[in-house]
Amino acid sequence: MKMIRRRGYFLLILIIAFLAGTGFLLYSFFTNADSWALKTYNKHLYNYGTLVGAGTVYDSDNVELAKTVDRKRVYAEGRETRKSTLHIVGDPKNSISTGVQKVYGSRLTGYNKVFGVYSLKKYGEGDDIKLTVDSEICNRAYEALNGRKGTVGVINYKTGDIICCVSNPTYDVNYPPSASEIENDEDYEGLFINRLFSARYVPGSTFKIVTAICAIENIPDVFERTWDCGGKFTPSKGTDIICNADHGHKVDFETALAKSCNSVFAQLAIELGEDKLNETAKRLGIGSTVKVSGEIEAYPGKWNVDGIAEDKLGWTGIGQGDTRIAPITMLRIVSAIANGGDAVSMNVVENAFSKAGKRLNITLPTNKTRLMEPQVASTMKDMLRNNVKNQYGDWRYEGLNLCAKSGTAQIDSDENHNIAWFTGFMDDDSCPYAFVVAIEHGNSGSQTAGPVANRVMQAVADKYRK
Repeated sequence: MKMIRRRGYFLLILIIAFLAGTGFLLYSFFTNADSWALKTYNKHLYNYGTLVGAGTVYDSDNVELAKTVDRKRVYAEGRETRKSTLHIVGDPKNSISTGVQKVYGSRLTGYNKVFGVYSLKKYGEGDDIKLTVDSEICNRAYEALNGRKGTVGVINYKTGDIICCVSNPTYDVNYPPSASEIENDEDYEGLFINRLFSARYVPGSTFKIVTAICAIENIPDVFERTWDCGGKFTPSKGTDIICNADHGHKVDFETALAKSCNSVFAQLAIELGEDKLNETAKRLGIGSTVKVSGEIEAYPGKWNVDGIAEDKLGWTGIGQGDTRIAPITMLRIVSAIANGGDAVSMNVVENAFSKAGKRLNITLPTNKTRLMEPQVASTMKDMLRNNVKNQYGDWRYEGLNLCAKSGTAQIDSDENHNIAWFTGFMDDDSCPYAFVVAIEHGNSGSQTAGPVANRVMQAVADKYRK
């Protein structure tokens, strides 16, 4: 009897172990099946590590950016388009982590947990995806960068659709550089980084937008004040903060932003203090991840002012501290200013279709996030418009009704290492587009990045203005 009981216990333990193992296997399958199926050793999808089995990727005008023909991945017809859209479409080996071919791999291959790659086996390729990106505008941006390292991003600030996402350096997937070139040639440095989403840039004077918003929210008389800048500001402790105007100038708040006065904005940051500046910066998304189409995650940035010295807080307020951001973070902020204080969810994917022509459901975020009150946004819009009219020159951006802020982020003492920034938007309900341009080794923001922005936004206005 005891032997039967022991055998019964042993059998029960085996059954429990079997059920637990089966449960673990099922759990692992449903949580990891996608990644397992998309491994490069899956010969249904890859040939020697190169993606071959996937549907077609279209731009917003139905231009084919990537497709599969006879078990071979074929990219856009034009060389310029292949290069300008590389970082948003993705490369054949999925080295670009933010590329659509990588992020939406299971969708493009038609894979699902129930039927596996049935669609791929039947049709020879997976499902199709249409992007919000406009390859024509991307081509203009690529041309405007003219071989310089950096990025250009353009978004509809009302819908959140990104129509331009260009990053350089890039390459033609039909004629890829060798592994040795990628490793040793500085022209290919950061080749697989989408600089719009993943660059880690010092924001420079574009950060004065953040400090200005904080001042408007917390200093009631900020517009009534004037400052007599002597060319530098000396904090109670630490190093002098040098102004762009060598011999100084007398400015009010609006003029201080237009002339990008370091002295004024360093003083404002110190007066506001770390708590208030911290609250505003974090609310605006500094130091937080920006998600695109709910799937692509941008670099979250670096932000910390807790307990820093007075001069360091001043440097942070002018964008020359330890802060690091991806350009899309600044694009989101200026988009919210243009949109009455609300940042809408950003998207690069419009929809998807099966090979049978059925529209597929892709869950895309459509929420709005209040970054600032409408009155604050309206005030900032006026100030950014004043920058263009009275500092940069409206004639340089003819017909765009541009609101913008430049930035020249210093990396070290060599001005040739500067990052040139220009970011803003068209104040035009018929053409609601915001932009960001960041160029490495760019010297002056307005002189280097400004013309790039003008060329791209003129193309946007020509095509999209109603």
